[in-house]
Amino acid sequence: MELSSRQRSAVFAVAVIVLAALGYYLVVPAVTHGHAVASPTASTNASGTASSGASSTATAPAPAATAPAAGAGGVDIYAWLPFTRQDLVTAASVAVRFSVDYNTFTYTESAADYVGAMGGLISGQLATTLRAAYQTPGVAKLRASQQQVSTGSAAITALRAFGASSLTFIVTAGQRLATANGTSNGSAQYAVTVTGSGGSWQVSDIELESAGNT
Repeated sequence: MELSSRQRSAVFAVAVIVLAALGYYLVVPAVTHGHAVASPTASTNASGTASSGASSTATAPAPAATAPAAGAGGVDIYAWLPFTRQDLVTAASVAVRFSVDYNTFTYTESAADYVGAMGGLISGQLATTLRAAYQTPGVAKLRASQQQVSTGSAAITALRAFGASSLTFIVTAGQRLATANGTSNGSAQYAVTVTGSGGSWQVSDIELESAGNT
């Protein structure tokens, strides 16, 4: 049955409300994880500027699906979206695990170690970008001279955009950085885009949240 103009508007409004609920109840509290250091990773932005190098061994568990599948009147919101509830959970888990690895590193590791720690979490193109950023001469020299060792953490704070085969999450990535001069803590927000379908998702892009994904 074809919906009237008023019915279509109501459906759209419900979709917006439920999507906002998904961002809070599904991807926010369920995907906050710490990451223990064994060997650290480099931190870069989309332009390839690195802050340190990388490797990690812990695997963050997949977030639990806690959001209701249905909106107002028992309508299944996922019938209107280009992904399933499990797709969202799986993609969110990949975004969090990558973001933790992104800020977990040690000064003793090579670029190959850093990128290799992310395994199948990232696309080939992003792997090339991160490898080059990790090896940036000035950054690599500073990392070694300060004997930097970093532990990453990550939490999704919002689902910013989605399409048929991509989801962009806003992730707050934390970093506990130990150096020969002491220890500091910091964080930054990134827009992390995950592409794929079903149980197969990879991070294809990371940008500072203020820059967004292009």
